[in-house]
Amino acid sequence: MVWKTRTFGKLSELLGEERAQGTTEYAILVGVLVVIAIIAIIAFRDRVSELWTAISDGINSL
Repeated sequence: MVWKTRTFGKLSELLGEERAQGTTEYAILVGVLVVIAIIAIIAFRDRVSELWTAISDGINSL
């Protein structure tokens, strides 16, 4: 129970600081960008695969 009190105490201190707020905003931004990248990879998987194959075939034909 003591560790919970200490952890939540530190967490509330960090959330109160402006520097921590900026860090949190950047972490959320990075998370959103990762989700967008994953969605794009899933959505365009076939097209990227075709492009990669075409590039590979072009290089191999040299």
